[in-house]
Amino acid sequence: INYLTHRQEAETLAEKIRNHGGNAIAVQADVADRAAVEAMVRTAEAELGPVSLLVNNAGIAGQIQFQDITDAQWNRYLGVNLGGARNTIQAVLPHMLHEKAGCIVNISSIWGLRGASCEVAYACTKAALVGLTRSLALELAPSHIRVNCVAPGVINTDMVQVLGQETLRALAGDAGGRGPRRCLSGLRQGILPHGANPRRRRRVHRLKTAEQESRAPHGRRPALCYVRPGSGSAWRITRPKQASVRPLPAGSTTSASA
Repeated sequence: INYLTHRQEAETLAEKIRNHGGNAIAVQADVADRAAVEAMVRTAEAELGPVSLLVNNAGIAGQIQFQDITDAQWNRYLGVNLGGARNTIQAVLPHMLHEKAGCIVNISSIWGLRGASCEVAYACTKAALVGLTRSLALELAPSHIRVNCVAPGVINTDMVQVLGQETLRALAGDAGGRGPRRCLSGLRQGILPHGANPRRRRRVHRLKTAEQESRAPHGRRPALCYVRPGSGSAWRITRPKQASVRPLPAGSTTSASA
């Protein structure tokens, strides 16, 4: 369990895990500091063994108008929310590549999909995590390493208390409506709440079967799980579109852009 300043909370969580039969330690590190992350991973491997599952949950947020963001604030958002994911992934990836196994979960946000007024820097970094997840999943699929992303809505943590109770209540009330049916990729999706009727369950099952059958032989397409705030448990299935490939004229070169 990584922490920056909340040592007591991290130690308490580690103790709870140990009390339930697990094995856990708390290690202090700033994820924006590459050397600190590498030292943290070495400590974890020495105590618990090689890392086979990584959850990138570290993040910072705040409300500020775009024209008022300083260079230091912009770089800090990028360094923690996006650079932190890069640092931790690169630190644990050598063992995963050697074993051809592993799982990486990046925690994005609904603001990374929708955008958020007065939270441009935060939304940018969370949107970038979605792109990192999709691209890295394709790159690591031949090595049987799964990369997925979860984009939660507003969750009652210390980070969101700066919004104020009135804003939080408004967000919770807005969450009762229908969420977006499509994410950034435009992939077709199916949703299945716990209370879904049998007809909807059969439809989602057919989508799931089609998604499984359409997977490329070398690995899985990256999945994006969208959690609608205040809606209870729900899950979505991505159904990848078939890519078309056309031969290039003789003597031509290729280029890629995102």
